[in-house]
Amino acid sequence: MIQTKNYLARKELKKEKRLAAGLVSDRFPDVSGIVISMKYYRELSNQVLMVRTVNFFPTSYAFFNMECMTKGCVNGGFDLSPVIDNMIKNHKKSEKGKMVCNGENDKLASNHASVSYEIRIQYNKRSK
Repeated sequence: MIQTKNYLARKELKKEKRLAAGLVSDRFPDVSGIVISMKYYRELSNQVLMVRTVNFFPTSYAFFNMECMTKGCVNGGFDLSPVIDNMIKNHKKSEKGKMVCNGENDKLASNHASVSYEIRIQYNKRSK
């Protein structure tokens, strides 16, 4: 029962964060689409846990915090918002990088997961 309450509370908090982030069209009117391609790795090794591509449209929420896929990770994840904000500010179309999850759990090492990502942004034709 406690796990269900915790799950529901986390789900509600995530929903609130999405709503607070606003829509892509509102925050970034010159953007017509964002594609984030990610590879999740375990323990900073080359062992790929998962490959994922997420598409954001003008009608999508501008919430770019991807969850950690490691079971038991608490308060972890990969917040790509600063990267995307900077890309749009500088009108960049693509960027690659890596991040380490800062989540916590007594059973997990501090470097339990990482991602490599590629972000591609498409701008409306009317923007420069």
